[in-house]
Amino acid sequence: MTKVDRDNWDKQGQIIPNGSDAVTALRGYINSDLDHSSIVFSAGMNPRLYTYLEQVDAFDPDENMQFRKKIVIKVSDYRSALIQGKFFSKKGIWVSEFRIESGLNCGGHAFASDGFLLGPILEEFKSKRQELIEGIFELYKTAINQKLGRELSQSPAVDITVQGGIGTFEEDTFLRTHYDVASTGWGTPFLLVPEATTVDEHTLALLSQATEQDLVLSNSSPLGVRFHYLKGTTADIEKQTRIVKGKPGSPCTEKLLSFNTEFTQEPICTASRKYQKLKLAQISSLQLAEAEFEKQKSAILEKECLCIGLSNSAALAHGVTFLEKHQAVNICPGPNIANFSAIVSLKTMVDHIYGRADLVSNPTRPHMFIAELKLYLNYLKEQLISKFAELEDRKIRNYFRSFIGNLSDAIVYYQNLPEGAVVNRQCFDAELSKAEVALAGIKEIYSFD
Repeated sequence: MTKVDRDNWDKQGQIIPNGSDAVTALRGYINSDLDHSSIVFSAGMNPRLYTYLEQVDAFDPDENMQFRKKIVIKVSDYRSALIQGKFFSKKGIWVSEFRIESGLNCGGHAFASDGFLLGPILEEFKSKRQELIEGIFELYKTAINQKLGRELSQSPAVDITVQGGIGTFEEDTFLRTHYDVASTGWGTPFLLVPEATTVDEHTLALLSQATEQDLVLSNSSPLGVRFHYLKGTTADIEKQTRIVKGKPGSPCTEKLLSFNTEFTQEPICTASRKYQKLKLAQISSLQLAEAEFEKQKSAILEKECLCIGLSNSAALAHGVTFLEKHQAVNICPGPNIANFSAIVSLKTMVDHIYGRADLVSNPTRPHMFIAELKLYLNYLKEQLISKFAELEDRKIRNYFRSFIGNLSDAIVYYQNLPEGAVVNRQCFDAELSKAEVALAGIKEIYSFD
């Protein structure tokens, strides 16, 4: 994630030039011997990081317009791709792949769109692909001429790919054929493939047994971004135990997510023991109403250490201890994990992807488009409840009106998908009808005409 970019200081207390976490990690990749490879940037723009890209030649094209190292960026929609593509192109950096990811039907940190769903997003990419390439190539051509003194007549290749909640061979095939994407990404199911991912045995068992109720779109990340979270992990249990003992928060040994300066000059992490102690003391002094105090207290205590928790699973799987007294694990699968329960070999998972096997264990698993739609309906309801007192504000009201309109447009789009787009069309259409009724109910309750 490009946002995880903490500054680092030298012994004299001065910020190290080009020494931030993200820039240092990028430099490690640049100096590596990983030729004919790609680096993926996700979670928004980081001008400092991208300016550093401009200063190196590792991403310049050779005389045949081939790249030794390529840039891939995750995007949420067409507009995001165009803006970031142009930003890179102006610096003489070519984006070789735009990786479209569902805002909510994905693993890890979730960046909800304003009601824009995957199907309509892919349709826009399909119809505007050439416009996107031409728009970024004009800027890139000028930048390369200034940087390398070369005249380009043809743009380098660009791949459009997609990921987020794919679960069946039929879904995968439709995405690649109908939307003409170069490839698809299957992330979450591979958490049940020990050959592909390093998950310790205890967490692997939790993943294989997970149901929809075990997965939450939490606020546990110190980054302040929503986070798909598996309940019942050792880190979850450890966090609750510390709270019960009156010692909430993490020791914070790694400090990779230390960005808060509310109480200290040096940034600290909101999941740290230090921050939570200071923040709890602050709200205790405000004489808040009991309900408001409990609400704020819960928000503080929900934050959880990710630096150790997300890395410990791999350490335990290989019998290595990173930190002797801190071995708790947390993990961030996408909601799709609830549809898979078998721990399988890489070959078996590949067989599933290509339609030679069926690993879906949930007989009522909805189509990936329906699953995402449901996630967004739940998210909309949650947001309306949390913002209820502010709904008279015109800006906020217009935001929700636009959000509802985008969901409504997506439902119409899915209703008009061509025959053969989904396997069980009757069930698919029935779910769309339910969503349409639910959206109408929301509009009525909150008086959105």
